[in-house]
Amino acid sequence: MTAYHLLTDPQRQAEYALVKKAYEDCLQQNLKLNMARGKPCPQQLDMVSDILNVVVTPEDCVDNGVESRNYGDVLGMPSARAYFADLLGCRKEQVIVGGGSSLNLMYDMISRAYTHGLLHSPKPWCREEQVKFLCPCPGYDRHFRVTEFFGAQLITVPMLPTGPDMDRVEELVKDPQVKGIWCVPKYSNPDGYIYSDETVERFAALKPAAPDFTIMWDNAYGVHEFSGDWVPFPDIIEACNRHGNPDMVVEFASTSKITFAGGGISAMAMSEANVAYISKLLSVQTICYDKVNQLRHVRYLKDKVHTLEIMKKHAAILAPKFQKVGEVLNRELGECGFAHWTEPKGGYFVSLYTMPGTAKRALELCQEAGVVMTPAGATYPYGVDPQDSNIRISPSYPPVEELEKAMYVFCICLKLAALEKIMGMY
Repeated sequence: MTAYHLLTDPQRQAEYALVKKAYEDCLQQNLKLNMARGKPCPQQLDMVSDILNVVVTPEDCVDNGVESRNYGDVLGMPSARAYFADLLGCRKEQVIVGGGSSLNLMYDMISRAYTHGLLHSPKPWCREEQVKFLCPCPGYDRHFRVTEFFGAQLITVPMLPTGPDMDRVEELVKDPQVKGIWCVPKYSNPDGYIYSDETVERFAALKPAAPDFTIMWDNAYGVHEFSGDWVPFPDIIEACNRHGNPDMVVEFASTSKITFAGGGISAMAMSEANVAYISKLLSVQTICYDKVNQLRHVRYLKDKVHTLEIMKKHAAILAPKFQKVGEVLNRELGECGFAHWTEPKGGYFVSLYTMPGTAKRALELCQEAGVVMTPAGATYPYGVDPQDSNIRISPSYPPVEELEKAMYVFCICLKLAALEKIMGMY
C-alpha cells in the first residue's frame, strides 16, 4: 500500500472503490458495538465482586473503635484516609475520603470556589469579572464541562509527550484571571502520557498571578498499568510544599476502575491548611460520606502492595484488548500515511490523530455502521477540535472478538473519510 497522499488519481479511484465496498459490507452486518466510554468490562467487575462479602456482620462494621454505620467522620474513616495516603504517597492528614465519584469531588471543589472562594481567594469566583481555566488538550471532556458549567473561559494548552506545554502554562498564569488548570498526570486521558519529572517540578514551582490559582491534579490512573510493572510517580503535594506553594494543588483519586465503577470510594489530597478550610465548608454539605463502603474497600484492598496485585489481574484482562487495537491499527492504517496514534502502557485510552478535517465524518460513518465511539471534538473545550483530527479510542469494555470487529469498521471509516477529503467530496 502506498500512502494515500502519494497515490495517482487512478490509484486513488481504485482504492476508493475497494474501501467503499468494504464499508458497504460493514453496513450489511447490522453491528451494535459501543466504545464510547472507558468502562470496566463485566469480567473485571466479576473479578472483584467478592468485595461485597467483607462487611457482612455488625461486628465487621467497627474499625479500631470507629462505627462505620453511624454519623460522623466527615473527612472519612481514619483507615480509609490512611489507605489513600499510602496509594498517593502523601500523609493521611492531607486526605479527605468521599463517596463513589472523584468527579463529584472535583465539581464540589469548583462549586465552592464560585460560592465561597478557596483558601487564598480575595473573593468568591462568582464575583470575579472573569474566571479563566487552562485545559491541556486533548483532554478529559468531563473536566472541561465542569468549569464550562460555571461560566469559566476555557483556554487550550497543547499536550506534549512530557505533559502540558509548560512554557505556555507559565506564560498564561501571569494573567490574574487564570484560576486553575486541569491535569491527568499519569496515563493522561486520552493520550496516555506520563508527565515527566521536569513537568511536575515546573508545576510545583509556578508563580501564578492569582493567589488562589489551583492545580486540579486528577490522578485517576496512578496504579493502572496494563503493560509492565507499576511506575512510581512524584508526590505533587510534597513538590508544591518544597517550592513554597503548599496550598496550590488538590489531588484526586478513586477506586472506580479498581473495584466498582461508580460504587467505589474517592479521595482528595491537599495541604493540611486546605483540609481545615475545606472541612468547614464540607460539614455544611454532609455529615459524612458512606463509611460502610469506605471500610469495605479498606478491608478488601488493604494497602498499595495488595492493590497493585489486584491491578495485575485487571492488566491481564485489559492488555489483550490494547494489543488488539494496536494490531488492527497497524495492519489497516500503518501504510496509509494519514493517521498516527499513541501506544500507552497504562490507563484506559488510545488517542488517534487522523487527517485534519475528517474526524467527525469518520465517526458519522462509524455510527451508520453500528459502531459508537466518543464524539469527535470531545477531547477539546466546548467540544470543538480546531483540527477535527483527534479521536479517543476506549478498548476496555468490549470482548476482544467484538473489539476486533469494531476496530476494523473504524479503520474502514477513517480510510473512507480520508479519501473523500482528498478527492474533494466534502
